[in-house]
Amino acid sequence: MGPVLEQLPEGSRVAVIRLRSLGDCVLTTPALAVLKAARPDLRVAVVVETRFFSVFEDNPSVDKILPPSLRALRQWRPVLTLDLHGGPRARWLALLSGAAFTATFAGRPHAVLYRIRIPTAQQILGLQRKVHTAEHLASAMFYLGAPTMEIPRACVYAEAVRRERPYAVLHPFATGAGKAWPAAHFVAVAQGLWEQRGLEPVFIGSASDDFTPFTGFHCLAGASLREVKNLLAGACLFVGNDSGPAHMAAALDVPAVVIFGVSDPEIWGPWRARAEVIVAQGPIESVTVAEVLAAAERLGVAA
Repeated sequence: MGPVLEQLPEGSRVAVIRLRSLGDCVLTTPALAVLKAARPDLRVAVVVETRFFSVFEDNPSVDKILPPSLRALRQWRPVLTLDLHGGPRARWLALLSGAAFTATFAGRPHAVLYRIRIPTAQQILGLQRKVHTAEHLASAMFYLGAPTMEIPRACVYAEAVRRERPYAVLHPFATGAGKAWPAAHFVAVAQGLWEQRGLEPVFIGSASDDFTPFTGFHCLAGASLREVKNLLAGACLFVGNDSGPAHMAAALDVPAVVIFGVSDPEIWGPWRARAEVIVAQGPIESVTVAEVLAAAERLGVAA
């Protein structure tokens, strides 16, 4: 028998499970675009935690956004359920979804329980190098039967915020110490962007983040993902650590300066974006303020 996409009847429903996190959700959008380009007749639902719904809202490759509920998934009646997440919760959702075809990556735990086991992106794409996360996820669609094509940019859709002054969004927080550039450096960059380029700095983060170092600047703490998305869409520049907001900025085509410490930009860097990636040669604190401001200048960002 041929690839599964050739076997699906016209108008079949597909469920793609991508429970979290922000960066992973954003980097799933190229794969969804590949799937829809191959079979525009398919009805595609994304199963994702409700806090990440905004990543997929208004995306023409997504027909439905579902919460990670078995009831909601079974009501969707998928013929194909593709588990791109890989965790225990995603596995049980996929295996109990009622789909005739279930698929996941072959190297994951309990992959033998799925009808389709997807090999590595290197095997699918015929590559010997590291692959970017966007390539890894899109390669699954090629294995399922989508014609091989250039993997598109990540895309997020938003309504840009309008502010009195042109502004830059800075995200100075990260999930680990090795990924967080010092707060004092972000303050210096914010001052430089205002004085040298006429960009008002706006700091973003979660409600639990410590904004004390950024007193005196406009701060958006604990905003909804939709609010952050809309704020980013109107920005002239993004500056931040390797994080979910960096991927969202790239997907919104906002020029971005992204600072990498312990994570690998070949795997996690902004995908096909107007971005300057600065990789620390040693601890992340070794990246200088001058390097970041120079990167913003190379991007041609001005008020």
